[in-house]
Amino acid sequence: MKADSIPLSEAMRGADFVQVDGIVFETAYVRVPDSLTVADDIVMELKLGETEVMFVREDLDDAQYVGDGAYRLKSGALLRFLSHATIH
Repeated sequence: MKADSIPLSEAMRGADFVQVDGIVFETAYVRVPDSLTVADDIVMELKLGETEVMFVREDLDDAQYVGDGAYRLKSGALLRFLSHATIH
């Protein structure tokens, strides 16, 4: 992991949206993996209109930080975790 990267588990926390290969999905469910999470546990459910995408813990195992807030999965998919901007 690069020195300026954020661990995937931290990037997932509070994500309102997840960009998957350039397509932005809204998070329907996010569970940050922990010591009790097994390989086939669902950790993310994402929606874009009628389209739903699901990731299990094994999908996210060994994700590599590639810079600019992006993570490359073993499958080759590129993820970015996004949240609503807050203006005070």
